[in-house]
Amino acid sequence: MNRERIVGIVFLLAACISILCVILICLFLFAGGLPVIGKIGPVNFFAGKIWKPGSGLFGIAPMILGSLYVTAGAIITGVPAGILTAVFLACFCPKRLHALLNPALALLAGIPSVVYGFFGLVVLVPALRLAGGGSGKSMLAASIILGIMILPTIAGVSEAAIRSVPGSCYEGALALGATHEEAVFFAVLPAARSGITAAVILGTGRSIGETMAVIMVAGNQALLPDSIFHGVRTMTANIVLEMGYAAEIHREALIATAVVLFVFILIINMLFSLVKGRTR
Repeated sequence: MNRERIVGIVFLLAACISILCVILICLFLFAGGLPVIGKIGPVNFFAGKIWKPGSGLFGIAPMILGSLYVTAGAIITGVPAGILTAVFLACFCPKRLHALLNPALALLAGIPSVVYGFFGLVVLVPALRLAGGGSGKSMLAASIILGIMILPTIAGVSEAAIRSVPGSCYEGALALGATHEEAVFFAVLPAARSGITAAVILGTGRSIGETMAVIMVAGNQALLPDSIFHGVRTMTANIVLEMGYAAEIHREALIATAVVLFVFILIINMLFSLVKGRTR
């Protein structure tokens, strides 16, 4: 057996193991989560506003809305900054400065989430406490921290998409009388929209699945959010905070919450695949 065939077999086994792991995770989640949804009742589970396991109330509507609101806030704060950073690095940044900023951006992407959470706890939360009152641990704090966390992902992927645009787009805009800025924003960016959209979807996937940083700054109140300065609890935080002591139907309800989160991530990945298909 030649070397190429051995390497091919190794890669095939690795791919099969990865697929098997995903299948086992799906089986575990759906086998453990779907029966309890039927037991609690889909309406009571998905639309219920009260989460009190001790009283037999397992409504996850506050956690679903908390996850959506925090993710939306992260998109609002992180996407514009990430895209503009990518535009600067790809089209306006001097080479010497780019050699400094690019590694710094990569380092920002590699910082553990607990460090981001600690930064938010000692810097951001006190500032919001002074600005909006309350404890400072809030939906706004979680959104800002997640926006900072997804910025390097969005900036890196968007910069690669912008640099992949053929030079003829930029040169054609200049030939028609556009300035450098006009050529970048009205010719190059529209041509890179598919890659930028993929970057936004990837950032969204990371923000909706983030746990540790959110737990540290969000307040973790299992209530329907009514202000950006009030605390919220996301689905990931709900699972992490209570899984250690949950038992019986309480534990099953947390697994069902993981099923909902899994479906959210699956939808995001499907959107990413659709965007990749259109790009090709």
